[in-house]
Amino acid sequence: MREFIYYSGKARTSGNFDDLMEAGRMDIACHAVINAFFISQKMRDDVKLHLVFYGQPDPPKHLEMFPGKIKVIPETGKQAEKEQLDISKKDIAGLIKKMLYKYREGRKVEVWNGFFVEKKNLFSLIDELRKQGKTIYVLDKKGENIRNIKIDENPVFVLGDNQGFPLKELKRLKKENDLVSVGKKVYFASQIITIVNYELDRREN
Repeated sequence: MREFIYYSGKARTSGNFDDLMEAGRMDIACHAVINAFFISQKMRDDVKLHLVFYGQPDPPKHLEMFPGKIKVIPETGKQAEKEQLDISKKDIAGLIKKMLYKYREGRKVEVWNGFFVEKKNLFSLIDELRKQGKTIYVLDKKGENIRNIKIDENPVFVLGDNQGFPLKELKRLKKENDLVSVGKKVYFASQIITIVNYELDRREN
């Protein structure tokens, strides 16, 4: 199992939005979901994605997605003949909106099988995953090249949106975790997820 944490300091934390750009660049979050899970003609069942949003009006929100466990089709609620999730950006945006609408204060709500929403900050999530024995890797251009290091089993990769992390949080992330790079070029967050997935796939072949 591999996991990704996508952090956005501006992504909206309620479901009442229509314009993805104005909702704190929710379009980037949608692309992160697509690139985390989808490959040609199938969906990955070995990836879990965490979206951590710090935008208005009720930050922070943690959306956990593990579609490899899907037993129903989120858009309809009907039983799925096989595991599936619609791939378009519009479908993913609708999924995120519905998850945010289902949030209930003080609870971790299971919206569908494998999909949860709760109020949890970035470092509480990282600490929780570390206590589960998982190694945390922060994507940073000054980190070790991913091709040159051993990646532990059940890794967790942390990356930010187009604005990155606030300075205070970035310093703590770098101090407490291993830094890993996908090269000298600066890529979109969703592209980084694809590259990391590819690099881990290569090691399994």
